[in-house]
Amino acid sequence: MMTINALACADSVLIPVQAAYLPVKGLQQLIKTIGRVKRQLNQKLEIEGILITMVDNRTNYAKDISAQIYEAYSSTINVFETEIPLSVRAAEISASGSSLYVYDPKGKAASAYSSFIREVINNGTKSWSESKAV
Repeated sequence: MMTINALACADSVLIPVQAAYLPVKGLQQLIKTIGRVKRQLNQKLEIEGILITMVDNRTNYAKDISAQIYEAYSSTINVFETEIPLSVRAAEISASGSSLYVYDPKGKAASAYSSFIREVINNGTKSWSESKAV
């Protein structure tokens, strides 16, 4: 119910999804829910894009999951080119009580989030209203 309420009040949604099987299955359901909310409660709701996170590029599994997300969704929803890598240092942040940029400013996750911010600012995003219907 909280998800529905948040989507009903939002202008747009950015969907982070972990590069693993179960989160991708949840992504399908979330996109259906967003579609229902858009039709019934909030016609202005847009999907800004999908951000693939916790990617372990050392494994074929993560590479395959990322490829499947691009293949399944990029024709209808913006899938950001930047992927956020799996990082132990980033996982440690919750215990430190600081931000990623304070805790590990030169780490691979901080660098990836900076790239993501530049991608959003420089390229904008393909809004859902400009894309094909889901």
